[in-house]
Amino acid sequence: MSANSFDARSTLQVGDESYEIFRLDKVDGSARLPYSLKVLLENLLRTEDGANITADHIRAIGNWDAQAQPSQEIQFTPARVIMQDFTGVPCVVDLATMREAVKELGGDAARINPLAPAELVIDHSVIADRFGTPDSFAQNVELEYGRNKERYQFLRWGQTAFDEFKVVPPGTGIVHQVNIEHLARTVMVRGGQAYPDTLVGTDSHTTMVNGLGVLGWGVGGIEAEAAMLGQPVSMLIPRVVGFKLTGELPAGTTATDLVLTITEMLRKHGVVGKFVEFYGEGVGATSLANRATIGNMSPEFGSTAAVFPIDAETISYLTLTGRTEQQVALVEAYAKEQGLWLDPAAEPDYSEKLELDLSTVVPSIAGPKRPQDRIVLADAARQFATDVRNYVTDDEEPGKESFPASDSPAAHNGVPTKPTRVLTPEGDTYEIDHGAVTVAAITSCTNTSNPYVMVAAALVAKKAVEKGLTRKPWVKTTLAPGSKVVTDYFDKAGLTPYLDKLGFNLVGYGCTTCIGNSGPLPEEVSKAVNEADLAVAAVLSGNRNFEGRINPDVKMNYLASPPLVVAYAIAGSMKVDITRDVLGTDTEGKPVRLADIWPTEAEVNDVVASAIGQEMFRDSYQDVFAGDAQWQALSIPTGDTFEWDPESTYVRKPPYFEGMSPDPEPVNDITGARVLAKLGDSVTTDHISPAGAIKADTPAGKYLTEHGVERRDFNSYGSRRGNHEVMIRGTFANIRLRNQIAPGTEGGFTRDFTQSDTAGAAPVAFIYDASRHYIEQGVPLVVLAGKEYGSGSSRDWAAKGTALLGVKAVIAESYERIHRSNLIGMGVLPLQFPEGVSAATLGLTGEEVFTITGVTELNEGRTPGTVKVSAQTGTGAENTIEFDAVVRIDTPGEADYYRNGGIMQYVLRSLIRK
Repeated sequence: MSANSFDARSTLQVGDESYEIFRLDKVDGSARLPYSLKVLLENLLRTEDGANITADHIRAIGNWDAQAQPSQEIQFTPARVIMQDFTGVPCVVDLATMREAVKELGGDAARINPLAPAELVIDHSVIADRFGTPDSFAQNVELEYGRNKERYQFLRWGQTAFDEFKVVPPGTGIVHQVNIEHLARTVMVRGGQAYPDTLVGTDSHTTMVNGLGVLGWGVGGIEAEAAMLGQPVSMLIPRVVGFKLTGELPAGTTATDLVLTITEMLRKHGVVGKFVEFYGEGVGATSLANRATIGNMSPEFGSTAAVFPIDAETISYLTLTGRTEQQVALVEAYAKEQGLWLDPAAEPDYSEKLELDLSTVVPSIAGPKRPQDRIVLADAARQFATDVRNYVTDDEEPGKESFPASDSPAAHNGVPTKPTRVLTPEGDTYEIDHGAVTVAAITSCTNTSNPYVMVAAALVAKKAVEKGLTRKPWVKTTLAPGSKVVTDYFDKAGLTPYLDKLGFNLVGYGCTTCIGNSGPLPEEVSKAVNEADLAVAAVLSGNRNFEGRINPDVKMNYLASPPLVVAYAIAGSMKVDITRDVLGTDTEGKPVRLADIWPTEAEVNDVVASAIGQEMFRDSYQDVFAGDAQWQALSIPTGDTFEWDPESTYVRKPPYFEGMSPDPEPVNDITGARVLAKLGDSVTTDHISPAGAIKADTPAGKYLTEHGVERRDFNSYGSRRGNHEVMIRGTFANIRLRNQIAPGTEGGFTRDFTQSDTAGAAPVAFIYDASRHYIEQGVPLVVLAGKEYGSGSSRDWAAKGTALLGVKAVIAESYERIHRSNLIGMGVLPLQFPEGVSAATLGLTGEEVFTITGVTELNEGRTPGTVKVSAQTGTGAENTIEFDAVVRIDTPGEADYYRNGGIMQYVLRSLIRK
């Protein structure tokens, strides 16, 4: 029960139903607040308990100073938690382990139970092994179940063992698309109360639901576990960036072009740790599908959330997707009653403002390794000619024009070239070169949830097939929609055969290529690429294109709209100026260019209007948690605690609670530490905790081999996150990681100073192997890093693996929000170099011995602003580099987590004391 200090409790009548609500207008200053802060205000009004959430916290939001730097901590209680299986499996593993730990400490295991609805969608496990055939989907599903049986049995057990925990089985869709099409409530109803639907999710792209007016964002699995167990999310009231939209998108542009433009603008502006909120007349001209696409990319521009208020477009979408009449009526009535309904003319108080005229958006792609690196499509071939030089050896001769049909040869001159012959199994031959598009994937929740760009892709395929065009033989083409609704409307519109004809056969309902599950390239292509060391490319309609993520054979990755993915499959190379060059010849021998096969806006809209209906969504989601016969046939253990299989290579009991005492030990300063990794800027969680393929000659590969796993059954790092032994060995194991203390290497290598020879030379070793030696000798470890450390996915294993390797502190120039909080959640201290200072400016090489003092102030209930870091390069004071590092424990709640050794230990101790 709320303390109701502001007399905000009221009722709302909608039809025959009456709901308890907490009125925002009872708080002075609420009317001027941005939409997102109104949602937070309601959250505090409803959960006010006089202790953790007080009237002062509520007044702090009402009196919010838009220009002030965040300083006021609040406790946000999300209405629900959503997970995908890569991050969800370790979540459930941790909950199962916590049940045993509670028993061992004399508590009640049943206390470990979700207190808020928790829904998990299995979408990250399907790999596009098979492609380009009518039975690709069936074969990939069969392989998926074969590889993941242990994980799926474990999740089915969790569905029976934990209350409020539901699982959407494999082969259904991508978590974020399932969320906006079915799971999202927009307004939640529970216990007779109506309140805004809010959530945290174990995937950074949880923000896709922001397009539906739902405030939520990605957190690490460890934070999600705490939220499931009733722990509020500790946060500072954020700055809110108002992003004004005006005008309308011009013909020929797509939602992908829009979102890449917004990503570039916001990443340049700087929105890490802030809310972004869209307002203005242009919001009404932005379809719900496009709003969801923009919300999805929030992690790519760095914001916590990127939200659109509720309006008539929201209501239309909820109706289309099969929500009940009562639910739709409630959403509209509640939003209008609470001042949450969009007023296009209003300008709430914002901390900062940006503006975009939608009519200025032009066709774009992004790459070759970051989502924010937008390239105007007309300049793509020329930009490739520049970027490819970062991926080829200096001694390669610049080539001349590679495509005789080109009418823009300037785009191709001077490009390094290494024509390489490929022999197919059928005995045919062809040549590939640098820039060959070897992966063309319609993939990822970002775009597959958007019917306009999906229909556009299918229409490009239709027009191309009708003119006699085909994909190039070296291109691996895949179609992985975010829900079955997509294939339903393709079928109804008669477009499926054209996609199939170009090789875009259905490969699965899941993330596939975007998460790194592109599957192997055809053997002959892979062999040619690796033997010639070609810099080949992937073009995908995803949200992530980080190095080493998409496919181990592919060095350059480009984000593009689904229709452009189809076009690049036909072109077959990034050297092609796709806006001007000839893509092929039609059945009459006439040249065909992109403009000849690009659909008009009217053509796309006609298909969307005629082929998509409410019944599709209702039919697809009628029994969404039941699963098919294969899912239902999985045998599962019974009981409140899980029966761990000591032989399992997928699901193992982790060591987090071993030897844990009822009360935390005091925190200590860090002395005698060595550097495990010295890293540059923009190191992502993919670099720290890869999700893709496991190579046989790595520590993780060797572990699996030693446990009798055949190489073909290695699966991916992401699929094995329920086994800490694999994941420790995979931490910092990305094939593209460059550790500066092991120059000349690429991958998971460091120098092991425990094995130095008499001259002091430390040999190069695997990071995992070196970490074991340091732990054996009691040597703590630190990581040095540059700007934007930990950007990308909300990957809990990036923090878990770091902690289990023995890293006690990370010192970076700046952090992405999720990874910084995850480090604290695993008991790792995040420190920041002073402004304008870096490892390079200090002259740090990574060979020093580090001491960090002042940490013990935390034992006195205070969080120090800075701590003293001393890096000793030799003997004597003259060989010591000293600086004051900023402590990035940003809230009192985070300080509590760190004092307890991590968030899970804090929650466990809290439950035992109750």
